[in-house]
Amino acid sequence: MSDEPTTEAPVDDVDDEVRDEGDIAADYIEELLDICDLDGDIEIEERGGRVYLSVTDQGGALRVLSKPDTVSALQELTRIAVQAETGEFSRLILDVGGSRDARASELGRLVDTAIERIEAGSPSAALPPMSSYERKLVHDLVAERGFHSESEGEGRDRHTVVTR
Repeated sequence: MSDEPTTEAPVDDVDDEVRDEGDIAADYIEELLDICDLDGDIEIEERGGRVYLSVTDQGGALRVLSKPDTVSALQELTRIAVQAETGEFSRLILDVGGSRDARASELGRLVDTAIERIEAGSPSAALPPMSSYERKLVHDLVAERGFHSESEGEGRDRHTVVTR
């Protein structure tokens, strides 16, 4: 065996890092729910090295937290909490009360409308500004429908433009 340090982490260590990120995030969200006196079930999933945290409930009490802007803000706060604990940037995705599925459906409708405009003769169709995660979903939807898309703009004005 060599005494030289290795640069690659064993697979188990990577899984532990993802699990730790998910556990820290879940603890943070659980505390928030307790403060708000809300009940919710938290599920942690890992896909492609990214943690997905899903908060659900049976009675619909999470509706107050499931608005897109609120979920985005909670996601950023949760990422900051994870980063404060681990010292590493977090790319976790938070879903509250099915908000991500609802937003994905809404994005699908936006893409359909953009494609209808292009098929009616418009050379391109610009969508409203959105997060990088949402733009990625849009790019995937556009490609599935056989069209092309690119992100344009900077910062909060970054948006997707669809072309043939």
